[in-house]
Amino acid sequence: MQTRAAATTGDGAGAPAIRLDGVHKTFTVHGEPVRAVDGVDLSIGLGEVVAVLGANGAGKTTTLDMVLGLTSPTSGTVSVFGMSPRRAVDAGRVSAVLQTGGLLRDLTVAETVTMIASTFADPQPVDEVLARAGLTELARRKVSKCSGGEQQRLRFALALLPDPDLLVLDEPTAGMDVGARRDFWATMHAEAAQGRTIVFATHYLEEADSFAERIVMMARGRVVADGTTEQIRQRASGRVVSADIADEGVDGQLRDLPGVVEVHRQGERVRITAGDSDEVARRLLTDLGGQHLEISSGSLDDAFLALTGEGAGEPADPSGADRPSLTTDTHETTTDRDRQTAGEGSPR
Repeated sequence: MQTRAAATTGDGAGAPAIRLDGVHKTFTVHGEPVRAVDGVDLSIGLGEVVAVLGANGAGKTTTLDMVLGLTSPTSGTVSVFGMSPRRAVDAGRVSAVLQTGGLLRDLTVAETVTMIASTFADPQPVDEVLARAGLTELARRKVSKCSGGEQQRLRFALALLPDPDLLVLDEPTAGMDVGARRDFWATMHAEAAQGRTIVFATHYLEEADSFAERIVMMARGRVVADGTTEQIRQRASGRVVSADIADEGVDGQLRDLPGVVEVHRQGERVRITAGDSDEVARRLLTDLGGQHLEISSGSLDDAFLALTGEGAGEPADPSGADRPSLTTDTHETTTDRDRQTAGEGSPR
């Protein structure tokens, strides 16, 4: 396997892995323009692991499609390693694990990987790719007999063939049970340790929380939050300060502190949600007699709901790309040729 240092030499030297500047994407639906992506500015550096979160119709999959060169922006620019997305894909710098398309059901797992490997000038060894994707024991199984999760692993194996510098994953664990999801992310941790840039869209908040170094939240075609999990939790709901205070008379004083959003008491235990947790903690300890103080962040679930407007009834992405979360096995076809080309390692 080549080292990820290759990503910083030659074409695109010094450029970020992904850069979007003022990107808009408009589709025509029943003769009317509908904007799916609305002014996205985003830069993702080499070796970052980034989760893209958003409600259905948020524009996240349309954004990833533009990164893969599957569609072009209506306005604005998209570059990958300092070059056009299609050029980066053609150079083997980018691979994707997508939800649909690209698998021939009558071939075995090994036959599929071998066939696609033959389309690359310098592919990774088939046996190595099968092992990295956890498919060695399934090599002789027909694709039609593979579960949805096993088919996702096969897509991952195909994506590894050119040894890409950037992996784009769209709902990568759709169709996997809990054990398969755990094994998949263990494999992805190993890939990330190689210095590979990984960008994934997911509806599973715990995946973003446990795997991503950075989270980009989208709503209505815009980026509404961008930062670490901790930063996003604080932005949505501040931090929670808890302490034991027997005197219920201090509750009013707590509510009057700057930045306090909520005060909740259960017995002697008081929970204060506030933007400035340090000031609240100082007052609790020095002025109000607080004991056994704890400071924690709000939940990522709450941040997701608050920042993206989940459940607010946004219209679906007119491209049809942002689909509902899939938690059961799916059976794919090979009709989506564009997605097959960029995402499944087919002939370039």
